Amino acid sequence: MLAKTKKLWAEQDRHPGDRQRLFTAVVDATAAESALYPGSFVDIAASFVLPEVVYVDTDKRAAAFFADEDGVRELIAEHGDVPDASFSFLHADYTAALKLPKKTTFDLLISLYAGFVSEHCTDRLKIGGTLLVHPSHGDVAMSSLDERYVLAGVVTARNGEYRVERTNLDGYLWPRKPVEITVDSLHELGRGIGYTKSPFAYLFERIK
Repeated sequence: MLAKTKKLWAEQDRHPGDRQRLFTAVVDATAAESALYPGSFVDIAASFVLPEVVYVDTDKRAAAFFADEDGVRELIAEHGDVPDASFSFLHADYTAALKLPKKTTFDLLISLYAGFVSEHCTDRLKIGGTLLVHPSHGDVAMSSLDERYVLAGVVTARNGEYRVERTNLDGYLWPRKPVEITVDSLHELGRGIGYTKSPFAYLFERIK
C-alpha cells in the first residue's frame, strides 16, 4: 500500500468506523447490493458493506488514491466484511454524463455533502432503489420536489450509532420558516433548508 493511500484514508476516517456504521444501517434497511457514490472523495467505507460500488470525484487526490488499486483493496479487506467486494472509480464531474454502460443502474445513490447529486444522477438509480441524502447542501429539498421520489425513511444518529426509521414520516420536511422552495431558489441558495425536524440523513425511494 502506498503511504499516500494510507494517509488519505486515515484523514477520511477521522472518526473510526463512523461511515461504516452509517452504510451498514442503510444497507440493512434497504438490502442494497450496489451503489453509485458521486462526490465520494476517498470514502471507501461503502465498500466495507456493499458488494459493488462506483465512486465518482473530480479531485486529483481521489484519482491518485484509487489508482493504488491494491492498496484500496487492502483497506477494504482490512475493514470490510464483503468477500471480493468490487469497486471502480470515475475521475469525472457527476453533473456531466458518466462513462458507464447505458443500462447500468444501482440499488443505492449516495449524496453526502456533494451538492445536487439527485438532480444529475437519478437516472442511474433503479426504480425502487434508494437515495441516501444528507440535508446540508440542499439535495434533500431538491429530492422532495422531484416527482420521481417519495420519502421512505430517515436516518437518525445517536452516540455514534445510526438507525433507520420508517414511521411517522409526515412530520419531516417542514421548513422552520415559511419559504417557497423551488429548483431555482435552491440553486441560488446553494445550501440546505432548515426543517423543524433534523435527522442525520433522509432516504428517498425512486418510484418512477
